[in-house]
Amino acid sequence: MRDILPDLRARCADGVPFALATVVAVHGSAPRDPGAVMAVDAAGTVLGSVSGGCVEGDLYEVAREVLAGAGPRLVSYGISDDEAFGVGLTCGGTIEVLVRGYASEGERTELAALLDLIAADRPVAEATVLSGAAETGARLVVRPADAGPTTGTLGNEGLDAAVTDDARGLLAQGLTGIQRYGAHGQRRMQEVAVFVRTYAPPPRMLVFGAIDHAAATARIGSFLGYRVTVCDARPAFATRERFPTADEVVRAWPHTYLESTEVDARTVICVLTHDPKFDVPLLVAALSTPAAYIGVMGSRRTHHDRLARLRAAGVDEAHLERLASPVGLDLGARTPEETAVSIAAEIIQHRWGGTGRPLGDLTGAIHRDR
Repeated sequence: MRDILPDLRARCADGVPFALATVVAVHGSAPRDPGAVMAVDAAGTVLGSVSGGCVEGDLYEVAREVLAGAGPRLVSYGISDDEAFGVGLTCGGTIEVLVRGYASEGERTELAALLDLIAADRPVAEATVLSGAAETGARLVVRPADAGPTTGTLGNEGLDAAVTDDARGLLAQGLTGIQRYGAHGQRRMQEVAVFVRTYAPPPRMLVFGAIDHAAATARIGSFLGYRVTVCDARPAFATRERFPTADEVVRAWPHTYLESTEVDARTVICVLTHDPKFDVPLLVAALSTPAAYIGVMGSRRTHHDRLARLRAAGVDEAHLERLASPVGLDLGARTPEETAVSIAAEIIQHRWGGTGRPLGDLTGAIHRDR
């Protein structure tokens, strides 16, 4: 959704009708995760993608039918469906896609309120009925209990209450998926399928050390969807001009800044200073956080010297094993841009559990279980 968010908000503001196709389930190998969207507006303009090009042609026709008044539709594409395979989903999996229209001003106004929350990085979840004993396409927008009211309805108070409770739990974990209920929200029943899409603020990338490699790493971090902060204690180096793509440029001692900022289990930390007076206190602080990834630049000699200094500072072996050092995958990188690709590749590998080996050397599914 975020990749076409400005375009969707513009169409809502300008009163342009459109249909939104959303991947709600993936079975086996498929190119996009649940939550991927494609929009088709009244002029026939296509925004976004749900399959990397495999089924967009057929979905375009479905979206046009929905815009013409056909009502929400749940469609499936995959090798188990001969007709769907014929339209091109050759990657071996099956995807289910909900196509819903926003033709009326009221529908676009409701969606615009959700899009505004997403654009403001406010945590929010959208629950949509897919099938069963409730109206397909009915929506409920859920915010954390202390952040605002729930809006919309799925049809009755019992179903709304159960879905609100579960949506808040999924939102806290950053999870998206299908939940099933009885017609009035009863647990362990299968009468109603509800797709819950959660929108959490973007994960953070903290880059320490305002060097040329940091500029390249900040650029690729932004490309990957991170909210990027570059931090360095040297005012001459930590400037907005040197890091135009970063969301923040902070002038502070690295460990002091890290101890004062929010770090969660999605945060990635890239330490590119390779100077002991910065590195050691910074890494002592970093290793006490739940950060998903802590990568540290330096030669192998620097790495061994750094480990000795950290041990002397009281860091135990279990914590030291969290360090990705020397940082990055072995791609043969030389330039700052190539090094940034190497770092990004290792971050992706840590996130999804990949091997880092060429896909051509491996067998089995390309896309790992979500």
